[in-house]
Amino acid sequence: MALPVARLPAAWMPAADTLADRVVLVTGAYGGLGSAVARAAARAGATVVVTGKRKRQLEQLYDAMLAEGLSEPVIHPLDMEAATPREYTALAEGLERDLGRLDGIVHCATSFTGLTPLAMHKPDDWLRALHVNVSAPFALTQACLPLLNRSSDSAVVFVLDNPELLQRAHWGAYGVSKAALERFAAILHEENDDGPLRVHALLPAPMRTALRRQAYFGEDIMQRPLPDATAAAAVYLLGAQALPARGAVLDLRVD
Repeated sequence: MALPVARLPAAWMPAADTLADRVVLVTGAYGGLGSAVARAAARAGATVVVTGKRKRQLEQLYDAMLAEGLSEPVIHPLDMEAATPREYTALAEGLERDLGRLDGIVHCATSFTGLTPLAMHKPDDWLRALHVNVSAPFALTQACLPLLNRSSDSAVVFVLDNPELLQRAHWGAYGVSKAALERFAAILHEENDDGPLRVHALLPAPMRTALRRQAYFGEDIMQRPLPDATAAAAVYLLGAQALPARGAVLDLRVD
């Protein structure tokens, strides 16, 4: 891996004020991991901005969070596949206008169409995966850098996947894009290693998500844990306590 490896402190769990007074943006927020991160950040005291291309599913997440007694999230529909630089700029300007700050981004949005040999990989699927998984996180992060650097302590969290698996046959554009995303995180860290912005990567253990079900269709997905532990680790990285993990991959896999 391009980044050093860090571990979550033993028995660490978020408190109700871990992210107090912070504004956190979660992409792919109605997905399995994204919705878990949105909930965990809200429970930790953050104002959560949820993004995704389907407004109705964002509204369903909004309703579910309110029903659970969580603080009201802010909905901002954003199609990471089709958004233009102007739309990313408009999102950053809206955050500044309406909330006055941004203290963290968790990049949960991802594109994965299944395991496919390169000879059969549809070019459109390849381009979509590279764009959603690498180019869009770059564009969104770049647009938000002025706000993030205005915070006294901010964090950008990139979600990776098992590099030992992704370099194998049939992982195609998804495998290539996750490797590129890690290199992007490494470069962004080198350019922000002594300022208020921290760059982190998060490597989950296997968890019960739609992506896992699609990639491992012969596996009993119900035997995998829900994404809650990964979401708690994302909260750790968003807070000031994660300074020792700056510029590293927080690896949640069991040795």
